[in-house]
Amino acid sequence: MSLTELERGMRGELPKRLSLLMIMPTAALLIGVITLPTLLLLATSFTSPELGFKNYYKVNDPLYILVLFRTMIIAGATTFLAVCLGYPVAVLIARSGKIVAAVAIACVLVPLWTPVLIRSYAWIIFFQPNGLVNRYLIESQLISKPLRILYTDAAVVIALTHVMLPYMVLPIANSLKAISPDLPKAAQNLGAGAWSIFWRITLPLSLPGIFAGCLMVFVLTLGAYVTPALLGGPSTLMISTLIGQQITILLDWPFAGALSLVLVVLSLGITAVFRRLLKLERVVAYD
Repeated sequence: MSLTELERGMRGELPKRLSLLMIMPTAALLIGVITLPTLLLLATSFTSPELGFKNYYKVNDPLYILVLFRTMIIAGATTFLAVCLGYPVAVLIARSGKIVAAVAIACVLVPLWTPVLIRSYAWIIFFQPNGLVNRYLIESQLISKPLRILYTDAAVVIALTHVMLPYMVLPIANSLKAISPDLPKAAQNLGAGAWSIFWRITLPLSLPGIFAGCLMVFVLTLGAYVTPALLGGPSTLMISTLIGQQITILLDWPFAGALSLVLVVLSLGITAVFRRLLKLERVVAYD
């Protein structure tokens, strides 16, 4: 063993060959189960005549444009609600003691521990015409007849916000923990109030976590399938459920591949925009 390898072993670092050998099973699984099937599905979108672009001309239909637009609106609304609801929880986690923070983290992670079908059916019980929400509103005499909540965009947004909240809270909490507690104290000693400290110090320095959370929530919501299918129904069609219909019901795999490629390009474009915003935010925050 050379001196360099000995030094790496003392620091707990593995040799490069051994590291590559250890990740090969996981890489092979990802390539075989996810990457190759996805590439094959995308390749089917070019199997039609007219240079393989017939399926992409079909995407320009107003119906599919409306579905894509609705998907982006729902993803944007879900991201906005996740920020509004998740930021106070992230502050609680970052500023509280270990016990309170552990309880808050456990409550945030409950949606990830619950199967997606159970979560969706629980929201159906809440939102159905004789469900808990309508029953409470009627008994409180706030409404005279049940509201139509189930199978609407609002039901999908609320349920997706519940599912995506952990992906927003945890990055923001990490950013808040990285802020030195001496900065707010110094600002307070200089006469700054609570709101001034928040707007000028806490919020700008936590923007990396906000942008990271927004990126994960927005992109994951674009590809959400089970929750929109169960709570949205046929009247609230998103691009993921549309792809599922093309594959399982209409058996139009080439068009499903075209829609999938559009979704992938859209996700990559949004990721690039968020990365650019994060770089600009760092320049502004530390200017």
